[in-house]
Amino acid sequence: MHPLQSLRAFVTVAREGSVSRAATRLHLTQPAVSLKLKHLQDELDLKLFQRRPQGLALTPDGQALLPSAEKALAAMSAFEQNARALHSTLRGRLRLGTIVDPEFIRLGAFLHRLVERAPQLETELRQGMSGSVLEQVRDGLLDVGFFLAPPGIGPGVLAPEVAHRELTRFHYYVIAPAGWGQRILSNDWPELAAMPWIVTPENSVHHRLLKGTLEPLGLAPHGVAQVDQEACMLDLVRAGVGLSLARDALAMAERQERGLVVVEGVQLPCALSFIWRRDRQDEPLIAEALEALAGVWGVDGPAA
Repeated sequence: MHPLQSLRAFVTVAREGSVSRAATRLHLTQPAVSLKLKHLQDELDLKLFQRRPQGLALTPDGQALLPSAEKALAAMSAFEQNARALHSTLRGRLRLGTIVDPEFIRLGAFLHRLVERAPQLETELRQGMSGSVLEQVRDGLLDVGFFLAPPGIGPGVLAPEVAHRELTRFHYYVIAPAGWGQRILSNDWPELAAMPWIVTPENSVHHRLLKGTLEPLGLAPHGVAQVDQEACMLDLVRAGVGLSLARDALAMAERQERGLVVVEGVQLPCALSFIWRRDRQDEPLIAEALEALAGVWGVDGPAA
């Protein structure tokens, strides 16, 4: 015997008041419905229906059991719906490469949106420099990540197999320690390059931007210290060690709050992008991340 089928027959006949109408609703034959009712009554050792001129009517025992039968069927229906939903629920782990500070890349809003859309998805965050995030996305060690490069370029020749979506554009400024205003006599790059610089590894956007500006002029910065974190760079500038690059918002805040010098007339344009491998474009994991990203940044469209 199939208990659920028998319960469905019982509840449907109780609602319709007729075996024939119940059979139509259940897409069964009348004998099949009658047999299911007989099996249920025999197993329960109770009479559930009595015949009347207008059809079948519930006995007192049948009336007492009907609410429980309806609840059991509703619970089973909810169970089946949940089971079907699990087939379409995105699971897995999204390995995300992050850079600079969380507020700038809107990390909190992005993760909140992602959890809302895919509550079964787990995220693994790996903080690094822009270039190292690119390498790990290219090599499959990260699924997606944030990347910094001059506007309109993205990974470019560094990793042509990596697609990107540009999120926002901004500028890097040259900043100097407080009190260095008299030492910064001009914004001429030969003079600026000869001054002491806090430099960064090749994987950082600071290195790439500075190299792209100075190398065509046959120049290189006079590095006196190398760091790999933006916070350390700011600390060394505050301490009077040398010049550095800083995002426009940071540079303006440091000038106002700590008196750091911002070199006038020198701006290096940059763009924040989201990156992933082109050959993974249609994977559900990547597609979900891009949908969440579009909701936070208001950007969409084809990959570049």
